[in-house]
This record gives sequence, C-alpha cells and structure tokens, in this order.
Amino acid sequence: MQIAVLSGGVGAARFLRGLIDAVDDPATITAVVNVGDDCELHGLSISPDLDTITYTLGGAIDPDRGWGLVDETWRAMAALERYEAVRPAGSGAGARWFGLGDQDLATHFYRTARLREGASLTAVTEEIRRAWNVPIGIVPATDDTWSTVIDTADHGEVTFQDYFVRLRHDVAVRGVRFEGSAPLGDAARDALLAADVIIIAPSNPLVSIDPILALPDVRSILADRRNRVVAVSPIVGGAALKGPADRMLRELGHEPSVVGVATLYASLATALVIDTVDADEVAAVESQGIRAVVTPSIMSTPEIARSLAATTLAAAD
Repeated sequence: MQIAVLSGGVGAARFLRGLIDAVDDPATITAVVNVGDDCELHGLSISPDLDTITYTLGGAIDPDRGWGLVDETWRAMAALERYEAVRPAGSGAGARWFGLGDQDLATHFYRTARLREGASLTAVTEEIRRAWNVPIGIVPATDDTWSTVIDTADHGEVTFQDYFVRLRHDVAVRGVRFEGSAPLGDAARDALLAADVIIIAPSNPLVSIDPILALPDVRSILADRRNRVVAVSPIVGGAALKGPADRMLRELGHEPSVVGVATLYASLATALVIDTVDADEVAAVESQGIRAVVTPSIMSTPEIARSLAATTLAAAD
C-alpha cells in the first residue's frame, strides 16, 4: 500500500514518525511537503518544513522546540551582533531575527550550493534525506518558487517568516495569498496519483496545507480520489496544539474548531480524524459532509502517535 501525506512542519513530522511505526514498510510512505514557508536569508536557501521533517525522522530534532537540531549552538548568529552598529539604515545584512543554528547551517550551505549547481529542490531534498537516513520519501510540493504572503492589519503584506518569526505571529491577519506561478512537482504528482491512501496531516490548514492545495491540479487530484483521502484535525478542543492556526482561522472568518476544519476539507476527504476531546462534535462535523473518526490525537507519546496513524489509515477503508 502506497501512502502520500500532505505535510507542514512540526505536527506533520510527529504524525509521520507515528506512521512509520504503524506500517510494515516505511518506504511506502511519501511526504509531500509545503514550501510556501521557504525563504532566502544570508544568501542561503532555507526550507523550514522540509528540514523539520528530515530532522525529526532522522532522530535529531530538538525535542523541546520541535524544530532545529538537538544540542544546537548559536555562535554564528551571536557573532553577527558585531556588525549591527555599522549596518546602514535599510540594510538587511546580518539580520538575527531568524535564528540559524551552527549545525543547521550545514544543511543550508549544502542545499544552496546544489541549487546553484542546477539541481532541483526535489533532487537536493532526496540527497539530504539520504544523508539523514530517513526511511520514507520526502518531496517538496513544487520545485519552483511558491511563497506564502500574509496580509497583516498593522504591517501590510509580509512574507510568512516575517509574520511567523520576526513578528512572532502576534499580529492580526487579514488575508493569505500565494505568490508565484509554480506547477505541482513531478515527484509530488507521482506520489499523489500512486497513493492508495492520501492523508492530510495535522498541520495548519491555511498556511501549511493550503499552499499545497493551491498548486495546479492538487485539489482535483484529491477530489477525484476523495474516498481514499483522510484528514487529521490540527485543532483540538477549539485550540491549536502549536502555532497560530486557531487564531488565523478565526481572523479569516472560519470557525476555530473541528467543525471549521471539516468545512475546509469536506470536498477533498472522506473522513476527518478528531480527538476524543471533540467527541461531542461528531454530528456537527458530519453535517458538513465528511465522516468523523474519534481517537486520541495529541501525540504526547510514540504509542499515541502510532495509534493515531493506524486509525487514520483504517479510516480510508
């Protein structure tokens, strides 16, 4: 059985770790990963969601932060402070608001050099995956530039990383759009078409999953195969477990609950997996035209993550 997982960052990475434990052969899994968060800093090509999944499944993620590498050091970022006093007004040189750890820099050095040699992001991601001994396939949703742009009430339009990191996602959001003319990547397309089950991971629907769904053909592929598509809600008890998903849903006119998630995915998925905390919302979820499957979904232990993944796979039957 081939499995494709539409994936954002931390939540998807934890789900994928459970999915690996739930299947006989991890090689049957392919994560199709959001690249709307990608950016260039200090001349380096940064792919946060791809790296979070790689580091998590490579057993090297920082368990406290949920991103970056364990036992990381930050000497390079600290050394940039020397140049702040001489940096001209308006220059972004030496910015420190986006922290890049000393070990993490190696990944960005490698990715940037390979891309400048003409390799595709898919090819470079595969090389990085192999270097970290990750047992599943990891492919970017597209090889082209495809950027999430956030319209904020106080700062106008900003890049996703400006919103999420520099502004600490602590500003009201008026809209989200995607900038570029990127096609769905060939490897991503192949994974979605070959999959016996397609899973929408418990990632932010608006800025982690929607950038993938907004690429040409993705929605039609999922809609055509809807009876094999299952989504996992990232909202539990009306709140996001990590990040601003609940607040963004509310600010953009969606209900910040499993019912709101159901309305977003009903045309694409046959079932929505929700936590036991939301068991009393089953009827409301199913009124949106999508079946509700109730199971513990807060992945606080490897056993819960594995059980969640197994239940999600079974929901496609």
